[in-house]
Formats: sequence, structure tokens, C-alpha cells
Amino acid sequence: MALPGSDGQNELSYSIEGMDCADCALKLEKSIGQLPGVDACDVSFVSTKLTLVIDPAVLEPGQVERRVRDMGYAVATGDDSSDPAKTQGVEWLLHTLRSQARLSATLSCGLLIGIGWFGAWLQWPEVVTTGFFAAAIVVGGYKIARKAYASLRYNHEFDINVLMTVAVLGAAAIGEWPEGAMVVFLFSIGELLEGYTMGRARQAIQSLVSLSPSQATILRPCVDCEEHFGKALPTGEVYNGGPCPWCEPHELAVPVEDLAIGETIFVRPGERFPMDGVVLSGQSAVNQSPITGESLPVDKSPGDQVFAGTVNGNGTLTIEVTHLAEDNTLSRLIHLVEEAQSSKAPAQRWVDRFARIYTPAVMGIAVLVAIVPPLLFGQPFFDTATTTGWLYRSLTLLVIACPCALVLSIPVSIVAAITAAARHGVLIKGGANLEAMSGVRAIAFDKTGTLTVGQPALTTIHCAASGNGHSSTNCSSCDDLLALAAAVERRSEHPLARAVVEAARHRQLDRQYPAAGQVEALLGMGVQGQIDGQMIGISSHRHVHDLGLCEANPLCRQVRDAELRGQTALLVHDTNAVRGFLAVADQVRPEAAEAIAALKEVGIQHTIMLTGDSDAAAMAIAGQVGIDDVRASLLPEDKVNAIADILDHIGPVAMVGDGVNDAPALARATVGIAMGSAGTDQAIETADIALMGDDLARLPYLVRLSRQTRNIIIQNVALSLAIKAVFVVLALLGYATLWMAVFADVGASLIVILNSMRLLRSRPRSLKESGQGFYFSPSS
Repeated sequence: MALPGSDGQNELSYSIEGMDCADCALKLEKSIGQLPGVDACDVSFVSTKLTLVIDPAVLEPGQVERRVRDMGYAVATGDDSSDPAKTQGVEWLLHTLRSQARLSATLSCGLLIGIGWFGAWLQWPEVVTTGFFAAAIVVGGYKIARKAYASLRYNHEFDINVLMTVAVLGAAAIGEWPEGAMVVFLFSIGELLEGYTMGRARQAIQSLVSLSPSQATILRPCVDCEEHFGKALPTGEVYNGGPCPWCEPHELAVPVEDLAIGETIFVRPGERFPMDGVVLSGQSAVNQSPITGESLPVDKSPGDQVFAGTVNGNGTLTIEVTHLAEDNTLSRLIHLVEEAQSSKAPAQRWVDRFARIYTPAVMGIAVLVAIVPPLLFGQPFFDTATTTGWLYRSLTLLVIACPCALVLSIPVSIVAAITAAARHGVLIKGGANLEAMSGVRAIAFDKTGTLTVGQPALTTIHCAASGNGHSSTNCSSCDDLLALAAAVERRSEHPLARAVVEAARHRQLDRQYPAAGQVEALLGMGVQGQIDGQMIGISSHRHVHDLGLCEANPLCRQVRDAELRGQTALLVHDTNAVRGFLAVADQVRPEAAEAIAALKEVGIQHTIMLTGDSDAAAMAIAGQVGIDDVRASLLPEDKVNAIADILDHIGPVAMVGDGVNDAPALARATVGIAMGSAGTDQAIETADIALMGDDLARLPYLVRLSRQTRNIIIQNVALSLAIKAVFVVLALLGYATLWMAVFADVGASLIVILNSMRLLRSRPRSLKESGQGFYFSPSS
């Protein structure tokens, strides 16, 4: 990741071990950012990466690594040296010991506590049992105390580690060695469990990385062929090296990082595509679910696009590489999901600000609780035989007041929701967009390429000779009319012309007539060309009227009916009469009507179409899919004004478009949602949310997921505050103990995490939406 101000020459990247929560990343980022010579710094909790830009004249990399270790975390440079699978001997042993140090310390702490209690039961001397409890505190609390010291020294702030350290030292000071040891042990257990559960949220990124093979089979020419050295070339010269003219190109396995754009690779049946590319030869059905979430394999043939990480079916495909390894669809998807998971929703930023004020405030309150009752009201400072001392109560308050559960309540939910959405082909670019989506009351749609597939197709043939109005293969006159039109349109690149030629090719009529000669495009009116010495025109209804060929023609009414249904009529005529017409229309997406109906079921009652097409075409499509409000004949600036009007009169609105032509409207909407995003850079960059499989059926799922996330965040915040409020009262009344307090704090954190992790199991309701349960994993 290039940081602001980076020229790439002084950018460093580290993999950080030991970050259990988003607050860890914030503290580390703040501490590293304060070092002289650091120009920019970013710590991603989700990817556990520290990326920074330094001035090498001021700061050395070793100073950065020392600061990371001083903050209580392990560091490894971003060269995969920390991967046990890629290290050997002593390096592997050191890595294993480092990664297991916390678990070992926690287990040792528990063992020492057990021995201490066992000794107390056997009535060992108090100094012996106290020694075991003290040893447990040292073994289990060393890392906690170290982080507390670093937080105070480098960041000048109180955090959870400071609170715990003060509480444990206070317990030891008043002789509560067993409880101090239990606080350390339970807190360590809590950190281990938090690290484990949060690690599950990171697995989505790790499984994404594993989707793409590390090698590709490439076709390379034979170079410097030893077998043919010295052989005479056709020119009479002797072959001394270079490309061999006698050998066929051979297959070679190469790392994907070495592939260049334009090179040719082979993908055999069952293999994953290592790179984005275009099919040059072969046919196969490709499972695109890891990228787009589509439930069924997609047929691929020459000219079709394929994406890195998808799975080839039963045919061998030859692919031309279209993107470099670091810029293919999968790489961009990984990068964007990492950024989205690391970004903060407005509610999360509020909680972070609250926690920064809350923790030192609690420290102050705890000091007052310890001092004020004994000084002003004659209450006992230390424990007595009949009552709990106020020092002990203040220490308990410190433990209870730890903001862990509150700080975790939002980021874990956001990470889980974004991960779940990515599994089902919905890319949400950050928690702010997810939060905004939960409040959307209306959704506006572009027509072409969004509600429709964006590719005109022939729908009906009306032949004057037979009076038929259909596209049946049983009508020879209709076939002749289509073949005639295709002969004229064959050399045109217009979308309507391609629809005619494609229909003729499908019915094997494209070669019935030779390509027309003297073809001339009539701007805004049609095209004409000569076939067998006769001029044949493919014209608009207006042009045929101007030629005087439509008067009293019974086809005229049928043409108007087709136009009222939103179709485009192409009239086929010679110089004397109209022979018939072809009705061409854009096709509605198969899932569009179902998606609109499902949106209304989840509470989106306002659906609007914004299109530059005519009223008739827009109303025809709207009637098919169930759109209520149609605004047609709009220029791009008119769409922006329409979005502003919806915001004023209805409320927050999402705009769904193709991500390029609709960019201004997407930017103006509360949430911009792009179609056509798989492999399309502009769509991914423009929108706040991208539907990777161009599947409108994902929209109801997106609405439900955003609202479920909002509800879980509310539950988490309320639960964490309620638990703390109850135990604060118990602590002040003297009924709560230190170990009960830490158990409540750890329990609240785990409840919040587990409640948030439920979002990872969220999935579209219907089988059609669900993608048959495909996930980002090597087995998808």
C-alpha cells in the first residue's frame, strides 16, 4: 500500500504479531508515528500489517522494529520470514516459541495459581503459597505490565493494560495475592480468546490470497536450442542461437509475478486461473463464485474474459494475460476488502473518542472512590473483618471499567459484515458505507446495463409478405427478411446492427446473401446498401414516412405498437415498398423483477428509474420489473438533480448504475452501488459498493445485512454498557471481587465478539441469491 507522500523508495512493511483488537493497532500507529523521520504510518488491524514511509537520513529501520517490540508486539519484515512453512532450523524454532509465548505464560500462570491453592488447602506456610501467587502474577502479568509502561511512556495515555497493572499491584499491596493472580490469569485467557476469535475474521483475506495459484503454465518459444546449433537456416546462414525456427513453442511453469501483459497461458480442466485474461481458444464452463458469487458455472469461449482465482471446468483454455499479478481482479479485491475492513464507520469513531476520554476519567473516579469515603466519611481504606475497604472497591472499579467490550463492539461487527458480503459477491468499501446503507429509504436505478443487460437483441420479425409477427423459424419469408437485413448491417458496428447480425447468425442465415455493396450510413435515419443490383434500406420509422413508403401501410400501426412497448423498429424496404420490420429491444435482467419485489419486502418502498431513454422505452421496462417512479430523457446532470430531489423529499437514497456514465449520480447519492464491477476498474473506484457478479438479487441481501449489522452494533454497545453499569454498582456496594470483575469484563468482550461473528454466517435467503453457499476459500 503506497502511503501519502511516498515515492516508494523509503517505504517499509512489517507483519505484526500480538494485536488482539483494533485499539492495539491505534496505539501502535500512534507510537510509531511519533518517531522522528516517519513521514506517514498506517497499521491495519485486519491484515496485521504496519506500513510506513521514513526519511532514511533521520530514522533507521532498526529503530522502528525496536519501538514495535517496546510496545509489546512481535515484528517480522514483510518478506514472509515469519512464516513457519518458509523458515528452517533455528528460525522456525524461534518463531514457534515467539508465537506460543503468550499461551505458555498463561498456562504457567494457571499452573502456579493451582499449586498455590493446593498448598493453601494443605496448609503450607503462607510465605510459600504467597510466593506461588506472586510468581503467577510475574509470569502472566509481565507482558501486560510491559505494554502498560510503553503506553504511558510513548503515548502518554491510560489504556486497558494500565488499568489491569494498577489493579494487580494494588491487590498485591493489600495482601490479596490470590485475587491479583486470578486477575492476571483471567485477563490473559480473555486476550487469548479474543485473539482466536478475531483471527477468524482475518481468515477471509488469507483464503482470498490462497485462491490464486503461485505458478502459471505459459507458452514460450524455444530459445538457444542446443539440438539445432550449427544447422543451416533457409537463408543459408548457420543457426547460432536465438529463437529456434524448427521447434514448436513449449510449455513452461513460471511464477505468476513473472508474467507480462499479452503473454499466453494454458489453464487445464479443474485448475484455477492464475491471472485475469481473455480466452484465445477453447471452450469451458468456469466457476466464478469465488469472485462474483454466481451460483452456476459460466460458459467461456474465445473473446470472453476470465478472472484470477476462478476455477476452470472440463475444457482446456488458452488465455491472453490482460493484467499484471499485482493488478488483477483478485489482487484488487483483496486490497479493497483489507481497506474496507480497516476503515471506520462514524459510530466506531465516536466509540474511539469516547474510550479515550472514558479510560482516564475512570482512573480519576477510582482514585476519588479510594480516597474520599475514608477521608470525609470515616470509611475504612483497607478491608476489615466486616466490610470491604474502599481501596479494594476502587481496584475492582478499575477492572470493571476497562473499555474492551465497548471498543470491540463496532469494529468486529463491521469486519464480519464486510467479510460476509464479500463472500457473496458484494464488495462494501468501508464501514461508513455499510452504516449509510442501513438508513437508505429509496433506491434509484439506471436502466441500460443495470435493469437491462445493456445488449439489444432481436425480439420480433414482422414480414409484410406473410403478415407474420414473430421470430419463428417456420416462416421462410421472415427468414428471408432477416437475412436481407443482416447482409446490409454486416459491416456496421452499431449495437442495433450487431443485434440483427447476431440473430441471423444464430439462425444460420448470415450467409444467405452476400454482404451488401455501396453501403452508406444515413446519419440519424438508418443504413442502405445494394444487394443483387437492388438498393435495400434499414431505416427508422420517421425516415420511411419521409420517403412516402408508410402511407396506408398496415405495418405502420404494428410499428407504433412496438415503439410503445419500448422496442426499436428497424424497417426493411427497397425503393418501392416496405418489406417488413425487425423489432429490437434491450433485454431485462432475469433477476430484476424478483429483486425489486424483494426490496419492497424488506422495506424499500421507493424504487425509481433514472434513464436517458424515451418515456415509452422507460415505462415498458419499468412495467416489467415493477419500478414505481420513472424519470426519463435525463442527461447526466439531470440524474444528479433527480438524486438531490429524492434526498430532499424521501430521504437517504442509494443509486445503482454502471459505475462510469452514472458516476455523478453515484457520487451524489447517499450510497453509490456499481454494476459491472468484476474486472472493471472504473466501477470499483467510483462506487461505495460494487456488485461483483452484476446480480441485482444481491441488493435485498445487502439491505438486510446492513440493518442486521446496525442492530448487532446497538446490541453490543447496550450490552457492554449494561454489564459495566451493574458491576460498577456492585463494586461500589462492596459485593464485587477482583476476579469477578475481570471475569465480567472478559465475558462481556467475548459475548460482543461472538454476537458480532454471527454476521459471518449471514447469507442471501433464497438459493438463487445464495450462490449455493460458495465462499472465499480454496475449496470453493
